[in-house]
Parts: sequence; structure tokens; C-alpha cells
Amino acid sequence: MKKIKVMKKLSLIASLLILFLGNSAFANSSKLEDLLVNGKWINRSDGYRVSKDSERTVKRYKTLTFQNDRTFVLDSVKTKYSGEWKVLDNKVYLEFQDSKIDAKIAYLTDSKLIIGKDSYKSYSGAFAGLINFYEFTGVPNATLGHLIMVLVGIFFIFLAIRYNYEPLLLIPIGFGIIIGNIPFFHAEGFNLKLGIYEEGSVMGYLYYGVRQGIYPPLIFLGIGAMTDFSSLISNPKLMLLGAAAQIGIFLTFLGALVLGFNPAEAGAIGIIGGADGPTAIFLSSKLSPHLIGPIAIAAYSYMALVPIIQPPFMRLLITKKERLIRMKPPRSVSKLEKIMFPIVGLLLTAYISPSALPLLGMLFFGNLLKESTVTKRLADTARTALIDIVTILLGITVGASTQADVFLTPQSMWIFGLGALSFIIATCGGLLFAKLMNVFLKGDNKINPLIGAAGVSAVPDSARVVQHEGLKADPTNHLLMHAMAPNVSGVIGSAVAAGILLSFLM
Repeated sequence: MKKIKVMKKLSLIASLLILFLGNSAFANSSKLEDLLVNGKWINRSDGYRVSKDSERTVKRYKTLTFQNDRTFVLDSVKTKYSGEWKVLDNKVYLEFQDSKIDAKIAYLTDSKLIIGKDSYKSYSGAFAGLINFYEFTGVPNATLGHLIMVLVGIFFIFLAIRYNYEPLLLIPIGFGIIIGNIPFFHAEGFNLKLGIYEEGSVMGYLYYGVRQGIYPPLIFLGIGAMTDFSSLISNPKLMLLGAAAQIGIFLTFLGALVLGFNPAEAGAIGIIGGADGPTAIFLSSKLSPHLIGPIAIAAYSYMALVPIIQPPFMRLLITKKERLIRMKPPRSVSKLEKIMFPIVGLLLTAYISPSALPLLGMLFFGNLLKESTVTKRLADTARTALIDIVTILLGITVGASTQADVFLTPQSMWIFGLGALSFIIATCGGLLFAKLMNVFLKGDNKINPLIGAAGVSAVPDSARVVQHEGLKADPTNHLLMHAMAPNVSGVIGSAVAAGILLSFLM
């Protein structure tokens, strides 16, 4: 009997001990759970430490947040992971939703949460700093896309220096491409204020002039101050060639719609056919700001490649006999006509297309400064210092906007293809319309159809190409002054076309 009583007492003591230990373990587990959900855990050099003030969280480091519903979020700055957590035997088990990530076990010691490989307890301060430095260099952040875009930027610079293709544009754009594709550490919620798309960055402020369409009107002011419209005034019918070349804009607009671009995007893409970079930027900033980069690069690229793109189609569509046509010299234009032209031109074009007023107004204003002869200082500033400064800012920021992750997309490739098609159609439209005009013109009133290629607004490169092709057919036949008429009318025509598209698609 004594043995039985002893056994009962021992059993009772064991039961009480087990109950006590169980309650103690439960209490410890409950205490740990309360601690886990009491704030955000931040990964420091010696483990995760809790911080109740989430607003002061250092976002550079990994953070671990435990929720009351037994879910957690591990934010590694570049990627966020989630899963479920539970506490067993004073250990925290982390089960990740992504099956590729193994479950992790964490334990609490000295107010530090140690999680497997996430423990930096053995790192010295200097070594941790070196790791941090490495992560901020371009090496771990570089991608193949960055390298491709850097090569593109170098190629632009090569074309500008080796072949003198629009160096004032291609060198700033090419160098801007290199700047925009220097890889650096960036992540959601972390802002170094370096990249052009990061809020508060210097490049972002400079790019504001592109995004808001500020730079293009200033460029047009300078173009107006340096352009002589005498050839157009003396032979107004050549303005039709500038209008005919705009067919490329509208046909490419339809092509972009067929390829699945929405109407606003298609309108911004179509304007590339005018071969007018500022107009392309102005329109895309209004209709499709997310496409400014590829549209601007495409427009300026084809402007620079005028001497390569246009001649084959000029030789294909214009017969040797037609290339030999001599045009009668343009008549002399009076000072009054030159002064009246920007005023009358603005009234006529702006009433047709008021949406293009920022471009047309500045273009004709710049020309009035030039032709009035009483504002020489203003005209000189507009056509030299001002346009040079804006060209630098526009080129470098447009180039920098072509970050690999934004620019190297199938959409951008379609834009380049459509841009090339648009430019070819515009060139052919001007050439064929010049041939059509000759059907109705007699004698020395006939025009050399080569000048139709100058209907695009790549001033004065298209006119120079016409001059070059004309001299190849007849070394004594100078077409430059005649070609300037459709060339400058192309500038006006592309701005009017942009206004028309804007009024239709806004």
C-alpha cells in the first residue's frame, strides 16, 4: 500500500511539473509572439533588431514584419517575400510562399533575431562597409541591356565625329545615353536621386523641360531667328511640297494603329515622319509621355541619317532627265515682305492649327526678330546662345532617358521601324508630288523633282542632300536655294500636322 501511495504522489508531482513547464513554455512562446508583432525588424550588422518607429526605418537594409494573422513580409529592398510564421520551442519558423526558398528558423538572443544566413554577427564594421560599397558600385547592378545601350551611345558619337552626321545633336544624345545607362543601386522606396526617373534628381529637373514640352518651342525660336524664308516667299507654290511630305506622318499613324498602339501613341509615333525632333518631343510630351525617349531618339536618328536614307529613293523615283531640269532663279524679296511674312504666316497657320501655337508662335517670332533688323541683339541671342544651351539640355536629357529597362522593349523596336517607314514615305511623298506638279507646269516654270525630298523638316540637311544629288547629275545646276523653300515649309507643315493630331487625339 505504501508503494502505491508513493507512486500516486510521484505521478501527481510529475503531472504538476509537466503542467508547469507546459504553461511556462506557452507563456514564453506567447511572450515571443507578442514581441515579434510589436514592430518592424531591421537587419543590422549583428542581426535583426526591432524598431517601433516605422517612419525612421532605414530602407537600405532588409526588414522583416510579422503580422498578427501569422503572415510575414521580408523586404530585401530589391524584392519582397512573404509567407507564414509560427513559434515552437522558442524558435520562429518561417515558411516562404515561394517554394524555391527553403524554410528558415530564427531565434531570439540578446534582443536580436538571428535568421540563418541573414546573420552578420561575424562581420566587422569595415567588412560590412565594403560589402555595402560593392553593392552600390555599377558591377553588381549592370545588365546586358546597359552594355548594349552604352555601345549605342558610343556609336552615335562615332557617327557625329567620323561622318559629321548632325554632331550638334548626336554628340549630346550619345553621351546622354551613356550617362543614362551607368548602373547604380535602385529599388522601390529607395532614392539616391541619381537617375533621370528618380524624383528630386538633377537630371530629373533638367528632363522636366522635355516632359513638359518647354524645350521644343525654344528650339523653334532659334530656328526662326536663323531661317531665311525668302525662297519660299518668292515661290509660294513650293510650299505644297512641304505639305505633301507630311503624308508620311498620317500614313504611319494608321500603321501604328494597325500594330495595336492606341490612338495617342500612334499620333506621337507618326510625327517622326516629319523628321523634326523638337516637334516629335512636343507632341509625344502631350500625347504619350512614356514614349518620349524612343520617339525622340528615332526622330533625331533619322534626321542625322538624311544623307544615307534619302538618296536611294531620289535616284529610284526621279529619272535622269528630270534631275537635269533647271529652275529659274528666285525673284528678289523686299524687306516689307520679309517682315509681313511671320505675321501673316502665324495668323494663317495658327487659325488652322491653334494646338501648335507654342511651336508656330515661337518660330515666327524668332523670324520677326531677324527680319525687323531693329532687334539684332535678341535675334543673335536666339539663334546662337539660347538655341545652343537648349540643344545641350535637350540632347543630354533625351539621351539619358533611354535607360535599358525602359528603352529596350519590343515597343521601342516597333517605334524605330515605324519611324523609318514614316521618313521614307515622307521623302517619297515629296518626290512624287513634285513630279505631279510638273504635269501642270509649263516651260521654265517646271521644278526639279529632286527638291521634293526637302519637304521633310530636317533643315538644312535635306536641302543639302538635294544640292548634292543635283550636282552629281549636272555640276552646274545648283538647287540649294530652291530646295530651301520646301525645306522651311516642311518645318511649318510638321508643326501644323502636330497641332492637328493634338486637337484630334487629346
